[in-house]
Amino acid sequence: MKRIVVLLLLAITTGSLSFAQRRQGGPPPAAAEAAPRPAGAPSAKPGPNDLRLPMDSTITTSHTVTIKGVKVPYTAMVGTQPVWDEEGKPIAGVFYTYYERTDVKDRTTRPLVISFNGGPGTASVWMHLAYTGPKLLNIDSEGYPLQPYTLKDNPNSILDVADIVYIDPVNTGYSRPASKDVPRSKFFGVNSDIKYLAEWLNTFVSRKNRWPSPKYLIGESYGTTRVSGLALELQNANWMYLNGVILVSPTDLGIERSGPVAAANMLPFYAATAWYHKVLPDDLQKKDLTAMLPEVEQFTINEFIPALTMGGFLDPQKKKQIAAKVARYSGLSEKVVLEHNMDIPASFFWKELLRDKGHTVGRLDSRYLGIDREDAGERPDYSPELTSWLHSFAAPINYYFREFLNYKTDLKYYMFGPVHPWDRAGQNADRSGENLRQAMAQNPYLHLLVQSGYYDGACDYFNAQYNMWQMDPSGKLKTRMDWKGYRSGHMMYLRQEDLVTSNEDIRNFIKKSTPKPNQPAKY
Repeated sequence: MKRIVVLLLLAITTGSLSFAQRRQGGPPPAAAEAAPRPAGAPSAKPGPNDLRLPMDSTITTSHTVTIKGVKVPYTAMVGTQPVWDEEGKPIAGVFYTYYERTDVKDRTTRPLVISFNGGPGTASVWMHLAYTGPKLLNIDSEGYPLQPYTLKDNPNSILDVADIVYIDPVNTGYSRPASKDVPRSKFFGVNSDIKYLAEWLNTFVSRKNRWPSPKYLIGESYGTTRVSGLALELQNANWMYLNGVILVSPTDLGIERSGPVAAANMLPFYAATAWYHKVLPDDLQKKDLTAMLPEVEQFTINEFIPALTMGGFLDPQKKKQIAAKVARYSGLSEKVVLEHNMDIPASFFWKELLRDKGHTVGRLDSRYLGIDREDAGERPDYSPELTSWLHSFAAPINYYFREFLNYKTDLKYYMFGPVHPWDRAGQNADRSGENLRQAMAQNPYLHLLVQSGYYDGACDYFNAQYNMWQMDPSGKLKTRMDWKGYRSGHMMYLRQEDLVTSNEDIRNFIKKSTPKPNQPAKY
């Protein structure tokens, strides 16, 4: 039997509690905002602008899952927690799902994993229902949708070794501003996002009494920008020190790469994709992927970047030699390579590679194939991989919250929400890579794990490695940095084989980054 506890602490008006009390997790004053509608209750059919979630609510249910052959009992807490402004007024409700293993006696040593996805503007659904959480989508072994849209237990979830909270930033999932009058600048910018979420996490950790626990941030895609920035913000503004940061398919983290470096760094991804679709020359094709790629990587660093640096002043014979190698590794024709002056736009590559076969390849996962209106053109009509993933995820997440976790609401669950324009200028300039470096330098306990799919063309694996090289130019932090590659794309965990491996890599990372008892944090 499921045990359901509903706590509604509604915070719309100011009251007798001080802001300091509320920041430490005390109950905000009540107000007239609707709770989640009970099952079977009639709907009043409000307009979309009338729908509100409570700023503060929790529903708790009890479950078990078998992970790696061991039965794990846990509670699932799903609800909202307020974001407060400088005056202590609630300005948004952030939706979260928190899983806590219940047979743990000492939670002070129990790791807490804090999980974000990216976009910006996308909910935490992706890693929640397909990677680290206790439930999995019904998809095939390579990640394609299946019907019926059911869920099953995740035998590889990391819930056996860590408690997990999945967080939906404002205007993703069910999270919403308190009203349309709240300035968008409070939430929708690189560092605005980091600042309010750090404050939110301070309250969450206090409420759940997790200050003594080893803490980890995991972010995917733009979520890697978010958690890289949060590592320093939590440390410097909230005095919360982490044990680890996990970057899944990382962005550029604000690390400069333009001109020749930006152009050349895409070649290893092109080679991986061409290998997958079997369009490389025979001598390369017969090698295993990870045996073939180092040759391309060395060419990229040692020959391709220097050649592109010379631009139009490169010796014509040398240019022809380099173009021939780019064609050899990319699966494109030498003619096409030269027509682009050896700088091949990624969007053109996705269109061109299989043009003669009538297919495009996916941006986020180039294993996926698309069909355009015309074979002609410079870029694909749509992203076949993203369309497939929305197909797989949208129905299950809505079903899961209502039927498994008993969270009933008429609000739309935003897979992608309205967060644009996203401010990246001025005080919101992206310095997340440098922020993460600073956090690691200041905190000897802090470790980094980077996970990349070889077939990800949006946040490609070679640029993820380049991030690490440039984050740590001194080489003094590299013993605390690990990179892992997988034979899939942006969401590497959608492929069954990589789901097993990537979760095990996180387990090992947590073990590695947990200090021995009484081991001091010092150099």
